[in-house]
Amino acid sequence: MRILTFTGKGGVGKTSVSAATAVRLSELGHRTLVLSTDPAHSLSDSFNLALGAEPTKIKENLHAIEVNPYVDLKQNWHSVQKYYTRIFMAQGVSGVMADEMTILPGMEELFSLLRIKRYKTAGLYDALVLDTAPTGETLRLLSLPDTLSWGMKAVKNVNKYIVRPLSKPLSKMSDRIAYYIPPEDAIESVDQVFDELEDIREILTDNEKSTVRLVMNAEKMSIKETMRALTYLNLYGFKVDMVLVNRLLDTNENSGYLEKWKGIQQKYLGDIEEGFSPLPVKKLKMYDQEVVGLKSLEMFARDMYGDTDPADLMYNEPPIKFVRNGDIYEVQLKLMFANPVDIDVWVTGDELYVQIGNQRKIITLPISLTGLEPGDAVFKDKWLHIPFDLNHQGQHQRQREFNKV
Repeated sequence: MRILTFTGKGGVGKTSVSAATAVRLSELGHRTLVLSTDPAHSLSDSFNLALGAEPTKIKENLHAIEVNPYVDLKQNWHSVQKYYTRIFMAQGVSGVMADEMTILPGMEELFSLLRIKRYKTAGLYDALVLDTAPTGETLRLLSLPDTLSWGMKAVKNVNKYIVRPLSKPLSKMSDRIAYYIPPEDAIESVDQVFDELEDIREILTDNEKSTVRLVMNAEKMSIKETMRALTYLNLYGFKVDMVLVNRLLDTNENSGYLEKWKGIQQKYLGDIEEGFSPLPVKKLKMYDQEVVGLKSLEMFARDMYGDTDPADLMYNEPPIKFVRNGDIYEVQLKLMFANPVDIDVWVTGDELYVQIGNQRKIITLPISLTGLEPGDAVFKDKWLHIPFDLNHQGQHQRQREFNKV
């Protein structure tokens, strides 16, 4: 299943771009689902149709859905939530507060992501278009498999090594002790969610099937936010294969009092094409009416893609590489707009940590690099190079100084 994720600063028109892309995919015969994870849920406004928490048929080969995270939370976490609520209430915590304490941060969004794996497994769709929230929320959403995995792993290990082995003998001791033993369905729910969390990470970082497309306007704030988004997406291993610049004024028409604004757009457009190269930059014009409803979306899709299939991979370069030259093994990350001053690199055990500002990526190193101390990281040509010398063994618990190049 081909997965296309669209994100961008709020108000740049990514929902219209997502909906039009889905329409074009369906016209080309791809069984397509467009899924909104944006709490604002403007996808229904774009199609001018009421959408719900389950797929709604729009036309042949096209379905749309606006996920309800609380519905998904109840379906996937109810037995766990019920158990822990009972425990907290027994300790004097009020009902409402006990319910809230049973939910890990980001859990609601996580279950929206788990739908991707289930739709992929079901085989009902050839293409999935994700209409996501504004950039900051999207980064949080897409990084959830990384950031939540440690917490879920801890819970799963407690269940596996402590709770399950002790459940039967403790339950026979007294009714009071048995009250605190989690039911089997709660334990199974934790195991299932953890396993699916691992699967969704693999699906989203499959650079041949899953890519991100950035939507922006030719405005300074939009460009800056898109630059940060591209850097962080690459850090987390998500391949970006296209940039779309939306709502450009027609240079061949007199725009009246917007003539000055048109000149500003053209200046920024040049900066975008130069700065985001070699990524393809698609230019989308400003229409004289709202892009709402199927007919308008079909027109928008034709202007956007022409005869091109949106499912095609528009640019193919992995954001993370493992390269070996003789005895030097390098981990390389493409961080196009990163400031070297903001980058920290260190290794603990078999995990490589790369942090930019408040965003952190943990990369599990190949077995051949376990026990090796990394050399000084170097930033050049928009790539971060982290070398490992296979001839030198060493402990690598300390953080390495970062060289600015």
